Amino acid sequence: MMPFLVNSLIVVLTVIGMEIVAVLVHRYIMHGWGWGWHRSHHEPHDDVFERNDLYAVVFAAISIALIYFGTRGVWPLTWIGVGMAVYGLLYFIVHDGLVHQRWPFRYLPRRGYAKRLYQAHMLHHAVEGREGCVSFGFLYAPPVPRLKAELGRKQTLSKRGASESGSSPR
Repeated sequence: MMPFLVNSLIVVLTVIGMEIVAVLVHRYIMHGWGWGWHRSHHEPHDDVFERNDLYAVVFAAISIALIYFGTRGVWPLTWIGVGMAVYGLLYFIVHDGLVHQRWPFRYLPRRGYAKRLYQAHMLHHAVEGREGCVSFGFLYAPPVPRLKAELGRKQTLSKRGASESGSSPR
């Protein structure tokens, strides 16, 4: 019974940890030096796949490698890899399915946390390009009013910066 509880705890903690990792990767890599892959996700297209899906391939490869090495004697790695795979499945369901409707059927959440996740990610896509975005998580979404206020502040600062740099002669 004890190994089951410990392994389950490792999986749950890994899923939670992956959301933190995903926020950081999304904010600083995908919207930073990794924009070349992620840009496809912020542009309209009719393709089944987008270059951004390569991030899922990378994380899946890491998960598979962890499970492999875990089965070769480094015990906790198996369960960390399983936790990453569980997070990947949740990401696929929530982000690709619920939010971006990449399934053959459509479902628009009308209430509850699913609606909050949907709205938060739509606010993330409310700006053009990679600058000024809000809400970088995939399974956790801050309250929508807070995100709207943050988005408004960023847009005000962006407009102020653009007008100041354009009006002063150099």
